[in-house]
Amino acid sequence: MKVCVVGTGYVGLVAGTCFAEYGNNVICIDKDEKKIENLKKGIIPIYEPGLSELVERNHKEGRLHFSTSLQQGVEASEFIFIAVGTPTSDNGSADLRFVFGVAEEVGKAMNGYKIIVDKSTVPVGTADQVKAIVQKFTKHPFDVVSNPEFLKEGAAIDDFMRPERVVIGADSEKAAKKMAELYSPFVLNGNPILTMGIRSAELTKYACNAFLATKISFVNEIANLCDAVGANFEDVRKGMGTDSRIGRQFLYAGIGYGGSCFPKDVRALLRTAEEYKAPMQIIYSVEEVNEKQKTRLTDKIFEYYKSQDMKGKTFGVWGLSFKPGTDDMREAPSIPLLLELQKNGAKIQAFDPAAAETAKYYFGDKIEYMPDAYSALKGADALLLLTEWREFREPDFEKIRGLLKSPLVFDGRNQYKPNYMKEIGFIYFSIGNR
Repeated sequence: MKVCVVGTGYVGLVAGTCFAEYGNNVICIDKDEKKIENLKKGIIPIYEPGLSELVERNHKEGRLHFSTSLQQGVEASEFIFIAVGTPTSDNGSADLRFVFGVAEEVGKAMNGYKIIVDKSTVPVGTADQVKAIVQKFTKHPFDVVSNPEFLKEGAAIDDFMRPERVVIGADSEKAAKKMAELYSPFVLNGNPILTMGIRSAELTKYACNAFLATKISFVNEIANLCDAVGANFEDVRKGMGTDSRIGRQFLYAGIGYGGSCFPKDVRALLRTAEEYKAPMQIIYSVEEVNEKQKTRLTDKIFEYYKSQDMKGKTFGVWGLSFKPGTDDMREAPSIPLLLELQKNGAKIQAFDPAAAETAKYYFGDKIEYMPDAYSALKGADALLLLTEWREFREPDFEKIRGLLKSPLVFDGRNQYKPNYMKEIGFIYFSIGNR
């Protein structure tokens, strides 16, 4: 099939590449000329395991193309996927100007029947607006479909290739059938293609992310209570996770969620609820709890030193990205945490396996970027673990002890066992394990 994907960001590039991997002829469009030229050379603008190899192979074999010409992409394709950014606007709603701009250009470029697919995460009612815009500029027939993405950064290729489900929102039987045909190779394992109304599909993505964000904020509050009452959160987590009604996933305490999805989608859902006069008190609290949780580790540091004055203190930091497996720094808990320490006089020596360059946009020269994990600890007063990269799970603790001024660890991701850390002589703080 012939597919055009507009936008070569995280969602668009992964989607276009995976469609090409299954034999479709795909053209990815972006206005950024430098990005397109780099993609043609195999230079990938994002960090995602396995993506670079797939892009290089499919481009070389002639199934994956890159262009700045939207007209070229529209004219050559039957499916037009809109995968541009929908950042949070000042009032918390999703900023749809890029989506609507693409819709207008698609309408002007159409040369026959097209299926226009909202792949970007957009609020309820967006497909109706896209349809109205396109109709202003063309007399050709078309259908608008909602097809939300459910990709986890760091595992996006596997999520797209083997989805738990594919959600298709359509009011046209023809478009729904064509979309199911396009996705059929991805669900040979028997996982469902769920066809529903467009507004239901638009809301499904927000509902999923808001629910997962709720689980995270809930367990963080339980962990904080464990700290207060002297309970062990790991024991509580196991007791909760073995209840089949609750499940084990997303029951990990830490310093809050970040990234491009949960924060943005929670705010957009709240804004939609306000617009339709259907307030969501639980979701409002989810965001409030998460923002407070981002400075939970900072509070523990101030409490340990019995002061907020960090002058003369150096902290070795492991991890900057909002989660392992990505260089994404959007809404990362490390940002407010480290800026608060730096503001109070601390020196920060940080290492992240992928996000050092991205982090410079947020920190500039306020922190020092180290070439490896252990160099970040040299002469530091304590280790702060902020992102649970695999390479941090089984470190050389004797080496850590020799590099630090004192054997002090503040673990924002509960990577290590408190009893073990005590046995080997470390002063250890985590979330929910006093």
